[in-house]
Amino acid sequence: MSEQQCVARKVFSAARDGRAITIFALLCQRSQCEVDRILGNVTEEDDQKTTAFLIAARNGHNTVIRLLLSHYGVDIEQVGTVKFDGFVIEGATALWCASGAGHFDVVQTLVEFQADVNHATFSNSTPLRAACFDGRLDIVKFLLEQNADLHIANKYNNTCLMIAAYKGHTDVVSYLLQNDADTNVVATCGATALHFAAERGHLNIVQELVVYNAKILQNDQNMTPLDIAAESGRANVVEYFLTHTDCTKLKRIEALELLGASYANDKDNYNIQKCYHYLWLAMYERFCDPDNSLPKTVLASVEAYENRIESQSLAELELIKNNSDSLHMEALIVRERILGVDNSEIPHPIVFRGAVFADMGQFERCILLWMRVLKLRQRNKRPISKDLLRFAQVYAQMVFLKLSIPFSAVEEVFHFLLAEFDRDRLIMENRSSTKEEQLLAEEMLQANIHTALYLLAILLQIKNTEDEDFRVCKLAYALNRKKLLLRSNKYSLLHMVCDEATPVDDFHVNDVVVFPDDGLVRLLLKCGADVNARDIDGNNALHTIVQFSHPISHFMTLHNIIVSLVDAGVHIDCVNKQCQTAQDVSTTGVADVIIRTKFSLSLKCIAARTIRKHNIAFRNVVPVSLEEFIAMH
Repeated sequence: MSEQQCVARKVFSAARDGRAITIFALLCQRSQCEVDRILGNVTEEDDQKTTAFLIAARNGHNTVIRLLLSHYGVDIEQVGTVKFDGFVIEGATALWCASGAGHFDVVQTLVEFQADVNHATFSNSTPLRAACFDGRLDIVKFLLEQNADLHIANKYNNTCLMIAAYKGHTDVVSYLLQNDADTNVVATCGATALHFAAERGHLNIVQELVVYNAKILQNDQNMTPLDIAAESGRANVVEYFLTHTDCTKLKRIEALELLGASYANDKDNYNIQKCYHYLWLAMYERFCDPDNSLPKTVLASVEAYENRIESQSLAELELIKNNSDSLHMEALIVRERILGVDNSEIPHPIVFRGAVFADMGQFERCILLWMRVLKLRQRNKRPISKDLLRFAQVYAQMVFLKLSIPFSAVEEVFHFLLAEFDRDRLIMENRSSTKEEQLLAEEMLQANIHTALYLLAILLQIKNTEDEDFRVCKLAYALNRKKLLLRSNKYSLLHMVCDEATPVDDFHVNDVVVFPDDGLVRLLLKCGADVNARDIDGNNALHTIVQFSHPISHFMTLHNIIVSLVDAGVHIDCVNKQCQTAQDVSTTGVADVIIRTKFSLSLKCIAARTIRKHNIAFRNVVPVSLEEFIAMH
């Protein structure tokens, strides 16, 4: 580290901790050019990338801010990356940081020195929005007085009014409305401020928005604020809408049904008595007027819901009053009837109910419910990465408990996984996909690679017949054909199953899946894995396994993998980018002995090594098919 870098680090630490005198002592004898470089230095710390100026603003050190602005002319519009409430904010200015952190004195100082009050982050979030998020009415008022634009929305078209309404900051909402905030702006998801307030159950904000002529609109899931409130279990908001806004009889009934259903399968809002109460009220309204009754639409039975048919009368509903299980299933059916199976909110309660069954040891019920979720999400082209991992976890738990698992059940999940790889790649390669969509798809694909190995390992442990053995091979072959690589180190599947450092999920999965896994190595090699595939450092799988740190206690695993790799044609003399063979990088004499017993050089290998040893030009001289072969030696 250079002397200037060392000083920059000290200046940053002093700014972070509010030690203005220390900063002055470090900078006072330096040229302006040196000062500019030091103050422009970006430090990465705690997942943030900030300068001394930005971290001082983030932490509320007004004396430091004044010093850096008045004495050293620091760029007031510097931007960096900061964390707020778990969110990573890129492109944040000092004013944004101070506004979001609630440091009013720093905000005032920055504005005094002509900070741009509308300088937005990379996601188009302004300092005013940051203050609205934090509920700092004093900062909101001050920024508006300094001509901050309250109509600037972020990249999701989410306005200052929306975030204040969602967070429940009543005083901020009132002030924004008094300053002509538009109640009917629609975010990218189709929601208005009224949707956000209703979702969170902020009745006083809902009421004020209605006073300011907020319209009852549908979001992109065709849900009104009333629907959102009912689906979220916000009884106070639902009852307000039902009594203070125009609402058809059917809409009123469905709101009560949806509200009741919300209490049946929600971890944070569970109340089976309220569930029954609102379902009963809704049923009563359906049939209280014999001349104007409104029978329900009857949906086809679903195996995951025990083939239950929804109650069609008060008498049928009263039969299940004290049957919690029936009410749980009734509620899931109600949600599908009202919201539709394409609604993105449908799966969450199903997942919850499945998890409850898993905790009770009722794994068959759990798997049926989660399979319903898998089918709904993939049908609607939504990511299923977490669902796939959830299956790996429950199947691993069953294996550990020595419970019987139908082979076809795991096989079916694996087919969903294979289809998900195709979906992820399609998004990543589609030019019309946004950068955010592409990054998410890549992240999901990377997670799914690990899940694929978990499921394959589980399939190997539960197969019992020759037919099942053949079907596992078909799945492994299909997986190999995807040519999947880890983004970080370009590991192939074969590298991963040979590396003890390959992460294994710690919720049940690591009870039955351990790497390296000689069974998975044999399976992948048998089904088409490239035994000579190389990672980002030029290592093949043999380079990886010879660094195994438990050669004695797991001798047979080490032995079997090395033998399998050699028998499959791995080049023992293949060198990585540091010109090291597997024997060169071996960390144990045990692996070395095993390799020597299998070591033999073909004439082809000897010729390739000779060409490399004497630096003989071969590119565009030998056939293309031989170039990579020579290069690996």
